[in-house]
Amino acid sequence: MTKIYMNRWFSVAYHYINMIRNNPDGEKFEFFGTHPDINHMSLLASDHPGTEPALYGSEYAEYCADYCRTNGIDLFIPRLHMEEIARYAHLFDEIGTKVMVCRDTELLDSMVEKDKFYEAIAGKGLVDIPDYRVVHTAEQFKRACGELAEAGHRVCFKPTKSEGGMGFRIIDDGRDPLRELYGYVTLSTSFKQAYDTLSRAERFEPLMVMEYLGGVEYSIDCVASAEGELMTAIPRRKSTGRTYLLEAKPELLEIADRIAKSLKIPYAFNIQVRYSGDVPKLLEINPRMSGGLYITCLSGVNMPYLAVQALQGKPIEPPAPRFGIQAGYVEQPLIMKQPDLQIDFAAQKTR
Repeated sequence: MTKIYMNRWFSVAYHYINMIRNNPDGEKFEFFGTHPDINHMSLLASDHPGTEPALYGSEYAEYCADYCRTNGIDLFIPRLHMEEIARYAHLFDEIGTKVMVCRDTELLDSMVEKDKFYEAIAGKGLVDIPDYRVVHTAEQFKRACGELAEAGHRVCFKPTKSEGGMGFRIIDDGRDPLRELYGYVTLSTSFKQAYDTLSRAERFEPLMVMEYLGGVEYSIDCVASAEGELMTAIPRRKSTGRTYLLEAKPELLEIADRIAKSLKIPYAFNIQVRYSGDVPKLLEINPRMSGGLYITCLSGVNMPYLAVQALQGKPIEPPAPRFGIQAGYVEQPLIMKQPDLQIDFAAQKTR
């Protein structure tokens, strides 16, 4: 039986574990998982859940390698601190644990810091990138907003190093703060509010001030071999509410193919683009399974298992995904723990 370890993951790891476990080949897997919160939903599908310490750098990589050594782990699928784990990949090689991580640490570091990645791919003809500026001071922020607005762009900003939508804001000077107090939480902020807040610090962590892309957003979920040869790419379109469409858009499949051939990202990765008019522009690339991959798998392609097969070095036939699928998701209650049933048989006999 193959032992798989997943360190601190999103809650959707629950789905990925079950997809790998319920694979079409009947392959047997045993799952180990760690997270700082033992009640985290990502651990619910693990056979052996446990807590992990708050460590960084080489200490965290050494902790993971020691965990793999102690538990005889065959495959390690990391999410937290992927860059450090890649930097110390030799620790896992020494104990025979295969790690689902991009070993090109320069590329991996650039994908984590979005401005570095934009610089790295600029001019390569892989995908269009938004107009942007990197700022560290309030005055730089002010100047960047002015230049982008002058170029005809609606403006937004986000940290150069963040995950998902963390720190993302849209500049909107037509906001009504009083009305917003009675409404939903918004991602919008006025220029003055942002500028005043940033002015409180002489210098802050880098922000990307960029053109806001108002078109349709797509996530392109991909699986490649260990050498980076693309095996499948499935575009997933964000629609209304919690609805998604799986669409075979030629220009997006071409983007995935160009990126795979140029960057050679192994195993599972995700490309996020958003349209500006008719032009898809890059938001980011995540060198891991995406948070919405379980929806993409409704195409009939078990992508987590496919990535595991790639990590194992098994020969894989490129799958044939089904497109034109509309899908969504709803919450499902799951029992995490229940009290033992204690039956008082003596009391029953007296009734």
